[in-house]
Formats: sequence, C-alpha cells, structure tokens
Amino acid sequence: MKPLRALCGGELPRLVMFDLDGTLIDSVPDLAAAVDRMLVELGRPPAGVEKVRDWVGNGARVLVRRALADDIDHAGVSETQTEQALARFLDIYADCHHLTALYPGVHELLEALSTAAVELAVVTNKPERFVAPLLEQVGLGGYFRWIIGGDTLPQQKPDPAALLQVMHLAGVEAAQSLFVGDSRNDVLAARAAGVPCVAVSYGYNHGRPIAEEEPNLVVDNLAELL
Repeated sequence: MKPLRALCGGELPRLVMFDLDGTLIDSVPDLAAAVDRMLVELGRPPAGVEKVRDWVGNGARVLVRRALADDIDHAGVSETQTEQALARFLDIYADCHHLTALYPGVHELLEALSTAAVELAVVTNKPERFVAPLLEQVGLGGYFRWIIGGDTLPQQKPDPAALLQVMHLAGVEAAQSLFVGDSRNDVLAARAAGVPCVAVSYGYNHGRPIAEEEPNLVVDNLAELL
C-alpha cells in the first residue's frame, strides 16, 4: 500500500474516512429517479440523470432546491417550496435504491484496509437514515465503525466538523488519518481538518475535474491505493 504510506509519513493510516456517493457507490441513477418522480408529481418536467449528476454532493435539501430551480444556482427557490418538495423526495427515495452499485476497486481496498486493522468510517452529506441500509445493500455493511450523515451534526461538508468528530471518536490524530472523496466539498473538508485527501476522478464534482481542487492524490480506481 505504498500510496497510502506516502500520504501518512511512511506508515499506513490508522483511520481512513470515506465519502459515499460518487466515491464508494454510484447512486445517481436512483437519486435521479426519485428527483424526476418528485418533479412530475409537482407538475414539472423531469430533470434526467445528467443534470442530477451535476447537482448532487451537497445533501438532499440542496439537491431538491437545484431540481426545483432546474439549475445548480437555487437562490430563487423559497423555503416553503423546499420543505414540501423535500418531504416528498425523501419518501420516494426511501424506496428507490435498486439501481445503486459499487464502483470498481472499492471492495478490494476496504478488504485490504480491514485486514490491516485500519479503522474505517463514512462521512457523507446524505441523510444518515439512508446510509447503513445502502451499505448493507451493496455488501459493505460490516466495514465501517462510524457513520456520519448529513444530518448527524449541525454542520455538513465542506465544514470539517464530521471529520474532526470521527478522529476524536477514534482517538487518531490528523497526520494518521486520511479522507477519500470525489468533490470540492470533500477536499475542502479534509484540508480544513488537516487531513490528507485522496480524490477519485470518476465521481460527482458538479461537472468539473477534481484535480482542479488540488487534493493530495487523484486516482481513477480505488484499487490503485493498493
């Protein structure tokens, strides 16, 4: 695991934290299906997968606001509209997970880290109630000791609070930790927490190359870290 050792002073990290959507799992097909059903019920045209792919990453509330605005800029959407649409979206998405799948290399990396006794956590902006069932569905349920969702704490990424919370729970310093994500929010959260960041090139970063955010390392497949 030379790439991991190079990021952590020559030793394996004691703690690796992962983003979920766009990093471990491709959830956009299901998110898009739920968004489109919500929009149609509201008498609006569906958005489609490609738009939703650019809108995800900031939690369910922002995704819904972007869908209502039909744009990544959602400043004109009212809170009343948001609350009504969000409630419906969450109800729909609760039963809309059958298209979500693992990315290549994920299982191999998690198995190797687990075998090496590295502590693992998920830090995502997805509502917490969806995270554990999704991990179970894709065969990752037994790997993660801690799960922090977008509504677990008052703050969401890019705020570093969730990363700091996991490091505190694990009793691990930033220099012995690593964060793996796919978006600007992930890179900024890791940087603010003082944690090295690996970014995947295939995820959801609002249509922009993740290398522009200057993470410590960019990989095309998580198995490259092995």
